Amino acid sequence: MTIELRAGNLKDFFASARETAKEIDEGRKLTSKNTIWVEPSDLMAILKPERTKLVKLLRAKRKITYSEFRAAMNRTPVSLNNDLKILSRYQLVRISLESNPGHGMHKVIEATFGNEKIEFKAII
Repeated sequence: MTIELRAGNLKDFFASARETAKEIDEGRKLTSKNTIWVEPSDLMAILKPERTKLVKLLRAKRKITYSEFRAAMNRTPVSLNNDLKILSRYQLVRISLESNPGHGMHKVIEATFGNEKIEFKAII
């Protein structure tokens, strides 16, 4: 299965949902879909080179602490936080706090896409 990021708004989402409902009503076999609707401006933001590098690193590591991630990407906290905020908004990453024995808590970033192919589609 692939994760499909599609540029669109709420109207596009409901049009897609109606198509799926028609398929159900007609008794057609549904294919599993993993579509995330993205505002067009955010789609362009996700495609920036630095964010695609983040996705590639997460694909290789799967789960990484924030400090390791920051060091590997050689990024400032502000820029990394901005990138992670956009990626987490569209469920491409999960950010959580985990216990770091003897040192309190640390932030952990985990990819939600595993080895799935991510397709970006923009229909204008």
